[in-house]
Amino acid sequence: MSRETLARRTLGRAALLVFSIGASSPLTVLSAGVVTMYATTGVTGVPLAFVVIMLALLALAVGYVAMSRHVEHSAPFYAQVTRGIGPTAGVAAAAVALLGYNAIQISLYAFIGTTLANLFGGVWWMWAALAWALVGTLGRFRGAENAKILGSLLAIEVATILLFDVAAIAHPADGHLSLDPLRPANLFTVGVSGVLAFAMASFTGVETPPVFGEEARSPKVVTAATLGGITFLGLFYAVTAWAYALSTGTGRVVPTSQAALGDPDRGPFGFMERIYGLGLQSLAQFLLITSILAALSAFHATVARYVFALARERVLPPALAKVSSGATGGAPLGGSLCQSLVAGLVILGFVLSGADPMNTMFVWLSTIGAVSILGLLLSSSIAALSFFRTGQGGRESVLVRQVMPGIGSVMGVLVLLFMISNLSALLGTPSRSLLPWLLVAGIVAVALLGAAWGARLRTARPEIYEQLSLGRPDPLAVQDQRLSDLEV
Repeated sequence: MSRETLARRTLGRAALLVFSIGASSPLTVLSAGVVTMYATTGVTGVPLAFVVIMLALLALAVGYVAMSRHVEHSAPFYAQVTRGIGPTAGVAAAAVALLGYNAIQISLYAFIGTTLANLFGGVWWMWAALAWALVGTLGRFRGAENAKILGSLLAIEVATILLFDVAAIAHPADGHLSLDPLRPANLFTVGVSGVLAFAMASFTGVETPPVFGEEARSPKVVTAATLGGITFLGLFYAVTAWAYALSTGTGRVVPTSQAALGDPDRGPFGFMERIYGLGLQSLAQFLLITSILAALSAFHATVARYVFALARERVLPPALAKVSSGATGGAPLGGSLCQSLVAGLVILGFVLSGADPMNTMFVWLSTIGAVSILGLLLSSSIAALSFFRTGQGGRESVLVRQVMPGIGSVMGVLVLLFMISNLSALLGTPSRSLLPWLLVAGIVAVALLGAAWGARLRTARPEIYEQLSLGRPDPLAVQDQRLSDLEV
């Protein structure tokens, strides 16, 4: 039994929601995601797209969180696929998870670097390096400490978006509240698959609470945080996208959004300043920076725990399973350092190549992350079907064991097809370009490399292969915060 453990029972539902919602970066979705969705797809039913994706994710998440109650693991996709499909497939899932979470985390360095350079001058990579150092420093602390910091920033961020929503609903450009963006006919039209693909990308990160299962106070809070985060973001984004359409005029939202891509004053922040007065746009831009930092930290923490869990089971070098010590220890130091090193090397590579930070680094890496995570959610739903079908689990109902994972698998396939068929729109490449298929091929290649490593473990290290996904924290070695103040 392993003695490398994380700080258990230190994260409650609120802390897990901070990581779940914060990873999605709501203010980024408002200022960039929603505007881009209207502008590039020409679809005016954007608010309803968030509801559709929310329902699809809830269906996918039922099997995911149900299985996480029985397979508590800091690398949940890896562990669940291993238990439900097989160890070789599980290592392949681990490789894709490391690719996806690293890609979307590193993409945000381009975003924050460019945003700060536009505000204060200088080159983007200088600001990205400062953010990288800050995120790496935060990664040395336990999840509970990070949740306190990020939670305060997230609360202010959500409050700012609510101010925007209230202003747009109280001052609609058309002079009245229009429900046109909420009508199904305005979503299910030409461009629907593209808008659904963008909406799916906006949710990336909401599935992370099971990653913190070893540190959570109970499996119930993990389930509540995952399903609650998906529901909150789905409804919150739908209302915000509707409010944005009201602020521009529902009949003019597409051309106004296209203009806002080149002129931020015509976007959501500019509207807020016109309503609330000078200075609020600057505040919103500052909060956008803290929003990106929160997302960077959330994804950094996720990757660190995946690395820790895989190293603890000797799938990765065991030295990477090092954790901080002491009564308030239990942070995955080895995983945090590994993620920082990978991120630093990738940033350096893009700098030396001279690639455009936003049009290349941010767009491509974030898309790789979104496609990878969706594929993993689909895999976990399929794994849950197999897991429960073989009699494993507890007393879950037929709805949880079979119906919802089955529905989730079907919906997951459809949404994945939507994303893959619209990669040109997500990447900004010509419609007949072969470049999007290189992205898909890259993800498949990583999965195959992972599978090859799993097969090698089976033949060369069978004692490790047979214990994959079975790593359990040793209760005698776990930092229990509730006992840290006791004197004996």
